[in-house]
Amino acid sequence: MSRTKIDDSRDLAGFGYRQELDRSLGSFSSFAAGFSYISILTGVFQMFSLGFAAAGPAFFWTWPVVFLGQLTVGLGFAELAAHYPLSGGLYQWSRRIGSPALGWIAGFVYLASSLLSLAVVALALQATLPQIAPVFQLIGDGANPVDRARNAVFLGCVLIGLTTAINAAGVRLLARINNVGVFAELLGVALLIILLLARARRGPSVLFQIQTPGRAGSGSAAWLSALFAAAVMPSYVLYGFDTAGTLAEETRDPRRRAPWAILRAISAAGLAGALLIIAGLLAVSDPAMPELGEITGGLPLIVKQSLGPELGNVFLGAVIFAVTVCALAVQAGTVRLIFAMARDNSLPCARILARVQHETRTPIVPALVTGAAAALILLINMNMPRIMETLCSLAIVWANLAYLMVSFPLLLARLRGWPHRLAVESRAIPAASAVRPFALGRWGLGLNIVSVFWGLMVIVNMSWPREEIYGADQWGRFAAVLATTGLVGVGAVLYLAVRRRGTEILTEHAASIVPAPDSGQPIAPLRPVPAD
Repeated sequence: MSRTKIDDSRDLAGFGYRQELDRSLGSFSSFAAGFSYISILTGVFQMFSLGFAAAGPAFFWTWPVVFLGQLTVGLGFAELAAHYPLSGGLYQWSRRIGSPALGWIAGFVYLASSLLSLAVVALALQATLPQIAPVFQLIGDGANPVDRARNAVFLGCVLIGLTTAINAAGVRLLARINNVGVFAELLGVALLIILLLARARRGPSVLFQIQTPGRAGSGSAAWLSALFAAAVMPSYVLYGFDTAGTLAEETRDPRRRAPWAILRAISAAGLAGALLIIAGLLAVSDPAMPELGEITGGLPLIVKQSLGPELGNVFLGAVIFAVTVCALAVQAGTVRLIFAMARDNSLPCARILARVQHETRTPIVPALVTGAAAALILLINMNMPRIMETLCSLAIVWANLAYLMVSFPLLLARLRGWPHRLAVESRAIPAASAVRPFALGRWGLGLNIVSVFWGLMVIVNMSWPREEIYGADQWGRFAAVLATTGLVGVGAVLYLAVRRRGTEILTEHAASIVPAPDSGQPIAPLRPVPAD
């Protein structure tokens, strides 16, 4: 075992855990995990039509606003990743910077969001495959919204089956596919941007053309309402960058690599996504085409019209590969979250869920559970015409609620002296790692305040009962509010049941010895650390 891996294992033992997962990820693999979760080719192609339908070409301006807001959240997460390089990321950060109860609820909400996210990503195949060839519209002819929804569910379940098998095979195979996928996606995005710009039919003025179809009022009130609705698009794409922190126990030297991987992932996605949207809008033949705001049109339609059917299909094929890699990353993060909560004895059937397969050094049962749960979500909602819009909005609300359960306690901790005084007093950082490789310094408090207000705004905006997202049904329009309230309520009841049973690191996952910093020899036994 290399000295770096020994040091990483000793660092992990300082938190009470023994090294079980395969610590084999380097800097690029760590970055690739976060970038592929965001996946520009997946999210922008899938959600372009939703943003365009809400506000027209001017929906582009919601992208930089959402990017800057999420960047403030990512900066706080990067600092936490340097302090707590643990599998499960957000769950661990929330419980250690806040409280065990808050950490459990944050983990539970993010787990629900991740399952929804995997289901929604799998639905992205419907936005691409039938445009390559009608044969992929296996159910009906695609004219009926219900047939499109059912076909999307079928294609999505096939994809989830594939990603489940790969995730169960181990992180090394996952990383290889992920790395190739991210390299191909970066190259594909760059080439696509160049080709679309070379075929530009309009000037930058198109970016300021706003459409407010069917909105009450006029002037600033109408276009502001349209832009808030269009913000669903970038809000869906620009999250999941914390995945690099979630895979920390499989990353070499995670205190140094994971924080920068988080920031590189969101920065690369922000820049690439902005350029891709601009290039697509400049290449559009007619901004008034209603097809641009439909799931069967959108950016894939622009690509095929601008590049021709043959070359356009080549890039749509690259989108399909990106969707697959994105689903892999979403499922990988979900598996690590389940594993992290289970080894703390904080989930039902904890010992089964936390078991790591010796040959692959991967928790296989969580991979199977994640795949089955995501497929079940699709099957339950298969007759809902607005399945993608509804599940997407719920995933956004729940993800940002979980993010807020990290950002807000982090703000309170900063006001009490974190990271300097509290980190030392609570021994949150093992002595050998007391020098942090990443810190926000004097900028931390201000950025943290912005991230909290931003998180609140996103949750309110995405929960707003919009007819174009949740439908016209009187109760259905409040799906996000009702579902979120129910989710938090169920989570609180489950936490009380788990706490009554007693939560602590399962004995088989607890570190029994800590290697000495210089010799690597055992120096002290560790007992399982209570989660409370």
